[in-house]
Amino acid sequence: MRLTVKILTVALVVAACDGRQPDRPAPEIYAAAVAHPQRTDADRARDAGRQPATVLEFFRIAPGMTVLDLYSGGGYYTELLSHVVGPQGRVTAHNNQAYLGFAGAEIEARYADDRLPNVTILMAENNELELAAEAYDAVTMILTYHDIYYADPDNGWPPIDGARLLAELKKGLKPGGTVGIVDHHAEPGSPADTGGTTHRIDVDIVIREMQEAGFELDGSSDVLRNPEDDHSKLVFDPSVRGNTDRFVLRFVKPR
Repeated sequence: MRLTVKILTVALVVAACDGRQPDRPAPEIYAAAVAHPQRTDADRARDAGRQPATVLEFFRIAPGMTVLDLYSGGGYYTELLSHVVGPQGRVTAHNNQAYLGFAGAEIEARYADDRLPNVTILMAENNELELAAEAYDAVTMILTYHDIYYADPDNGWPPIDGARLLAELKKGLKPGGTVGIVDHHAEPGSPADTGGTTHRIDVDIVIREMQEAGFELDGSSDVLRNPEDDHSKLVFDPSVRGNTDRFVLRFVKPR
């Protein structure tokens, strides 16, 4: 696949900024990102079920930030992040070969002809992510935390070392930096392995593991709750796909 944006190797080298956080912008900046004329009709069709303006405002993404979109897939959120952080900001779109196999055509179209010039692609396989220390103001994990408990080695998805991954994110964040997580609710008390079966995870597992990794829970939002969702169903089941009950969490790296 030929892309015009810069590809980084696993050994990512990023010049760390001075650690200052941009002022929080007015809510209109998130609406403007969603309304950006460059966005595709396919992306706009997803907006109602994702409420991206509200989610990105809750994550405190701001112009001038440097953001890592972890396991960014086809780049729906990467593009929105690009518009919010603006020309003075940077977005790193992380993927691995498994995602290229799943969403390669969408990825190629999104980044063709340098249409998102402030986005850099980072290719790193599971357990090989390496980030420069204190390089990012924020990290987003959108519908991907449960994949820590998914494994399909025959198709390029070896088991993830979750503790290592979270430690790497903490290293890569600036003090005071944010990790924003959205994922599908599993039944309360469900084992973590639902991440690899129904692609859901108990929110309490996420909170506990993030706190054990040294992050502080800074807030939660009910904007993507859906009480009609059957938490036992696979998230790709046609009856719930795109309309699952989701949690939205904001964590910070202590200063």
